[in-house]
Amino acid sequence: MADFSLTTLFVAPVGQTALPSSGSTQDLTAGQIGIFNNVYATTAAGGMATTPYFYVAQGRENTYLQGSKRSDKVAGALNSALRKNVTEWYKVTGSAVASNQIIEISNWSVLPGQDVSLTLRGHSSYVDTLYYNGFTRTVTVKGACLDCGADPCVEVDVPQLIDDIIEKLNASVPGNNPDNISFSTFYTYQRIGDDQAAVLRIEGKPLTKYGVPCDIAANSHEYDRFWFRAFPFIGPDTTSDFYVDDSCSIIAETAIIQEAGYASGTYEEIKQLEINYYSYQAGYLKHLYRMAGYNQNFEPIAVPGTVYDTYYVKFIDYDASQRTWGDYIPVDSMIIIAVPTGSAFATALEAVLVAGLGAVTADNTVYTTTTTTTV
Repeated sequence: MADFSLTTLFVAPVGQTALPSSGSTQDLTAGQIGIFNNVYATTAAGGMATTPYFYVAQGRENTYLQGSKRSDKVAGALNSALRKNVTEWYKVTGSAVASNQIIEISNWSVLPGQDVSLTLRGHSSYVDTLYYNGFTRTVTVKGACLDCGADPCVEVDVPQLIDDIIEKLNASVPGNNPDNISFSTFYTYQRIGDDQAAVLRIEGKPLTKYGVPCDIAANSHEYDRFWFRAFPFIGPDTTSDFYVDDSCSIIAETAIIQEAGYASGTYEEIKQLEINYYSYQAGYLKHLYRMAGYNQNFEPIAVPGTVYDTYYVKFIDYDASQRTWGDYIPVDSMIIIAVPTGSAFATALEAVLVAGLGAVTADNTVYTTTTTTTV
């Protein structure tokens, strides 16, 4: 069944360091975020266990015909001692850098003189618009003899084999067309080890930043990532772009060491959320950004260069009589709170939310890519 949530977005100003400790929602200054109990008084972590429900609110700069921006009633987790209406609650940790995919190929089973082919097939939202089945190409080398032992041509020289493959992978595409795309556009390569147990490591490069439309009404921020698969096999090169490996001819073990990920909580992402959810939060104005008269109260708070953690609280109506569920799209509510990563305000806000909703689960993993160097 489809799902649709009426969403209220709160973006914390970079300068806010703590939640307000007094006053009510009407006392919030422009951009200031606060947590308020059922009688619209500020509440700290210690008061969350006893309040029937709470609100998240934020002061506006433009208050004509509208007060502070405020969420609906949030009343703890469904399995908490207080009962209530939260169905999902999680955190996405901000990361300005996306993790790159890494594949390692090891345990080569090749005889000297055999044709060894390696096919790489890469995908991303943009790459797949150029290549219907991914950017697929193959390089082929011959297994080099291991120059030692009583019979040097019984065993292949694995380090030399990997070096030959890397040389082919780094080679430019034949021809004079400057638009020809080489493997090196999307990948980097490394040999790890200098013996028969040597490993070929292939890492995807970060995607370049594509042009942003000048039209503010367009969805200018798009998630994308580059991911790929590798197929080492015995046999000659192929000119068929849709070629896939023969499972009977695989001659090495391929392991995905690290999956490709996404950057999260970037300024561009939060800025786009501000545009997407503005119409939910303005009491009387539309969000037709091409016409200046329709967005006079639009208040962007996200700051360029800032990375944000985002907190998501999803919940149904507090009043059970309003829950008119049926055989149609269920409508619930969601709060998104974006706070600068590592800030004092992030620590203060999370402490209060955890007190009211229980331990928060991180919905993403931030990877750190390391490089292994062989001397």
